[in-house]
Amino acid sequence: MKNYVGAIDQGTTSTRFMVFDQAGRVVALAQKEHEQIYPKPGWVEHDALEILRRTEEVIAEALAQRGLRASDLAAIGITNQRETTVVWERKTGKPVANAIVWQDTRVADEVRRFSAAAGQDRFRAETGLPLSMYFSGLKLRWLLQNVTGAKEKAAAGELLFGNIDTFLLWNLTGGAQGGVHATDMTNASRTQLLNIRTLDWDEKLLAAFEIPRAVLPQVRSSSEIYGEASLAAIDSVPVAGILGDQQAALVGQACFRPGEVKNTYGTGCFL
Repeated sequence: MKNYVGAIDQGTTSTRFMVFDQAGRVVALAQKEHEQIYPKPGWVEHDALEILRRTEEVIAEALAQRGLRASDLAAIGITNQRETTVVWERKTGKPVANAIVWQDTRVADEVRRFSAAAGQDRFRAETGLPLSMYFSGLKLRWLLQNVTGAKEKAAAGELLFGNIDTFLLWNLTGGAQGGVHATDMTNASRTQLLNIRTLDWDEKLLAAFEIPRAVLPQVRSSSEIYGEASLAAIDSVPVAGILGDQQAALVGQACFRPGEVKNTYGTGCFL
């Protein structure tokens, strides 16, 4: 009988996997840190493949704590650090560069250039967001413009983009052998590429940032079955939920009514 659900919590400094029983109690938990890479002042990077390895390791470790098998899990969900930007090869799954982390400030000049004509609110009507170094769109633009051959490969449909949720989902559901290339609304809304009225990628923004639509994941809801895992430890378990970490924290604190707020103190402070 499938009495448990699993949750991947992929954060800025570590990855956790938790197993919950039917009463919502945590019955197993494993956590591992990953390297923080600082190649230049203001630059912050992660090795996306290391994060994938840590994810696989904590899943296996947590299940082993209780002697659980994939057949004991009804579903798993993913919550993740938002904005952190990964670009990888469609055929091999190999990232073209380290992931650019949400704190990274290398696109400051791009923010100033795009803000020069109409200010930081230039795209707020479409995205709900000011132009900022924080969001994924300009990070993705930077990778395509600065990694040798990336712009051409992206135009040819050879590269895929995602935040950490998408990278994990794609790999856990098969990777180059049919992995699901998708994201949820909460993560898509933090790219500064999603039109919050149409709930689809905004063609005007894609043209402005010179990003081909072919690299972008499908935007789906936060609660549905995206696909089944192919990783041995969780083989055939449905991946049935994705939420950006701060939105997930809001739900976890049961803030369901207008005026209710939460504040998270972690690598950063998020209200």
